[in-house]
Amino acid sequence: MNDWRADRLNQLPPYLFVEIDRQKRKAIAAGKDVIDFGVGDPDKPTPGFIIDRMAQAIRDPANHTYPFGVGVPEFRQAAAEFFARRFGVSLDPQTELVVLIGSKEGLGHLPLAVVNPGDTVLIPQPAYPAYQAATIFAGGKPYHLDLSEDRHWLPDLDAVPPDVCRAAKLMFLNYPNNPTGAFASLAFFEDAVAFARRHDILIAQDAAYSELYFEEAPPSILQIKGAADVAVEFHSLSKTFNMTGWRLAYVAGNRSALAALAQVKSNVDSGQFNAVQWAGQEALSHPDHVEVRAMLDVYRRRRDVVVEGLRNAGLHVARPAATFYVWARCPDGFTSMEFAAKLLDEAAVVVVPGLGFGRPGEGYFRMALTVSIERTREAMARLAEVRA
Repeated sequence: MNDWRADRLNQLPPYLFVEIDRQKRKAIAAGKDVIDFGVGDPDKPTPGFIIDRMAQAIRDPANHTYPFGVGVPEFRQAAAEFFARRFGVSLDPQTELVVLIGSKEGLGHLPLAVVNPGDTVLIPQPAYPAYQAATIFAGGKPYHLDLSEDRHWLPDLDAVPPDVCRAAKLMFLNYPNNPTGAFASLAFFEDAVAFARRHDILIAQDAAYSELYFEEAPPSILQIKGAADVAVEFHSLSKTFNMTGWRLAYVAGNRSALAALAQVKSNVDSGQFNAVQWAGQEALSHPDHVEVRAMLDVYRRRRDVVVEGLRNAGLHVARPAATFYVWARCPDGFTSMEFAAKLLDEAAVVVVPGLGFGRPGEGYFRMALTVSIERTREAMARLAEVRA
């Protein structure tokens, strides 16, 4: 039989999450009471006021046709108004904002729009695996920016070799960061913009977790003067409004890059269902709704229980200021895969090994705060019984 698999797929690193899922299913089949901190998917429902708007929109025959190519005008306007309120940045919703079928879709298509085969793409690691996959699919050459706890999980841009800078076309950033929960300041974004302007590199800043914070509100890279010349920023409704399955996001910033992305999208998708965009318009118009803000309190309580539980178990962990992830260090003598397997085997607790986010993630593991507070406490009690 023919093997229809394209060669580019062989360039992808092993997807360790598949193996973790296999082990989890095996444990469940064996009758274990598994507590799963692996998947970054909110466990609470989408707020009712958003669902109500969707119910209204879905009954409108005007929304039963193909979607607007660049997005429902009212959704784009709501996104621009949200940006102005939240970050003090004025956006033209016609030219500086593109609606996405989830931010993963946009991140996946951006390299196709701006990267030529052979161009270098700067990718921080540990990182969301989609950045590397998108680069490979576009024929780009990944160059990894190793992140470390010593540098607060921020890349050392001054350490990028001159020849790499000359060859680079695109650089991914992700703050607040998945998986580490790291926070980037305006000072860092200012340095990143200066670096990009100096070397003619486009920045793709993934801000999917910008509204999941516990103390200080994270900034936008577009707040930096001149950032719109060299940067686009991705924003998602998935985590902020518990809308992961709805697949709705937008990207803002550089007009030329967004026009190129829109051209790619017009050839490969038809946009998000208009009714979903009307629900998104309602969400972005009420970011301080009581149901939305209550989720931050839920995640904060879970975060504190997990951090305290891991520390009581003798593990090194920093208290994250943003995202709904906790990033902790494995005990000495264990790889991240070995420790994740040990927790599943001995405590029936699922965590994600850091290696799944790239080589610099080795020695760490990630826990998603998407488990009820009662089950989280149970998991911490079990973990306390595990002996390294």
